[in-house]
Amino acid sequence: MGRIFETRKATMFKRYAKMAKQFTKIGKEIVMAVKAGGPHPDLNPRLRACIANAKAVNMPKTNIDSAIKRASEKDTSGYDEIIYEGYGPFGVPVLVECTTDNPNRTIANLRVYFSRANGSVGTTGSVSFMFERKGLFKIDSTGLDRDDVELDLIDFGAEELTWDDETNELIVQVAFNDFGVMQDGLDEKKYIIKETIKTFIPTTTKELTEEQEIEFKKMIDKMEDDDDIMSVYHNIA
Repeated sequence: MGRIFETRKATMFKRYAKMAKQFTKIGKEIVMAVKAGGPHPDLNPRLRACIANAKAVNMPKTNIDSAIKRASEKDTSGYDEIIYEGYGPFGVPVLVECTTDNPNRTIANLRVYFSRANGSVGTTGSVSFMFERKGLFKIDSTGLDRDDVELDLIDFGAEELTWDDETNELIVQVAFNDFGVMQDGLDEKKYIIKETIKTFIPTTTKELTEEQEIEFKKMIDKMEDDDDIMSVYHNIA
């Protein structure tokens, strides 16, 4: 069928592989949410956030329900949420957020990723002081009155608001400790939450050359392909 078909097929498979990785990681997030607060979304804000994120990447409802059911039926006490710290190539600080049932496997893999990129795993606290933990909410802003919304969200702890008129979305940043307050407030006011993110934002940034960024990204790609690794954070500008 020719080179064009082969290129499209390769692109399609790559997209499906990325989607499968997203589903696997969101499935783990659902497991941890059920473990922490039970299987009922109405009573578990963390699970509601996971379901919103699953819908944002078009995860089928059957997959979501299956993940909740599996987490409810089996013992999930063996799963741990761990944040590892280290330095990547060119001295870039890195935080790696993991969910794992085998920390020995996870840290062994991380050491390989870091060392092959001329980086190293650090001790607890060696990097985390360079980041602030934040919560982000992506809200459907269609038809909303900006003044009313801003008054509402400031009451719930909003630190920054970013309106995107092209996508009709509002991005709300909150301190990590206010994540639950904001989610409850948005639910109470019937705002449509499209996605939630718990993230680490660097307090300072580091400049790399284009070649250095390409080299650094190779390490990040390896980490993000690992099913134990949920998110990777750094401070490259």
